[in-house]
Amino acid sequence: MDSNSTEPVIHARQLSRTYPFGDSSVTGINQVDLDIAPGELVVLKGDSGSGKSTLLALLAGLDHPTAGELVVAGHHLSNSAGADLTRFRREVVGMVFQSFNLLPTLSVLENVCLPALLAEKPYDAVRGKALELLDWLGLKSRLAHFPAQLSGGEMQRTAIARALINDPALILADEPTGNLDSRNGRVVIDLLAELNRSSGRTVLIATHSNLADSLAHRCIRLRDGAITDPTCAG
Repeated sequence: MDSNSTEPVIHARQLSRTYPFGDSSVTGINQVDLDIAPGELVVLKGDSGSGKSTLLALLAGLDHPTAGELVVAGHHLSNSAGADLTRFRREVVGMVFQSFNLLPTLSVLENVCLPALLAEKPYDAVRGKALELLDWLGLKSRLAHFPAQLSGGEMQRTAIARALINDPALILADEPTGNLDSRNGRVVIDLLAELNRSSGRTVLIATHSNLADSLAHRCIRLRDGAITDPTCAG
């Protein structure tokens, strides 16, 4: 799916996720209706426990809805499983996590290449694209470094390159500035916004921070697993 498509990249109707808890259950997401168009940069706000991470996990195919309809980039995740779901997670969505999630025994270049190599893409093409991404992200001098040798900002930029290596239709960023100081947080948000502007790629950022608010096409607020404010007022 590209940014010229008229179909939403994200389409959710009555999307719910509950978790068993003793004799009862806990609601993560409660009957969410959501459409996000190709090329949008959307900020998802909410307090801890509001459902932001649960919603991103559903959109990334890392969790499965209890009820409702969910279509992401043409993939019906409500009834996907097995190899189809693995391929979706690897190739359709790029994830950026608060904790970076880099493999400590792999170099920067190896971490970035890994998702594409797992997708069985040719090594020379993967390496070439990884080098281009790392150059764009200012990491050309860090190719052989390991995560422990990087600053927090460098680790998050490496994670962004890894998220882009398979040319995903959608970037999902879960608190991408949460472990960064304000300067590096600004750099990461500006990079995600530039990625959205330059490529028309759809980007959804879940965050407590206000850094991305002025750059977003839309801001959505969650409370108790439900969308309460489509404009994030206040």
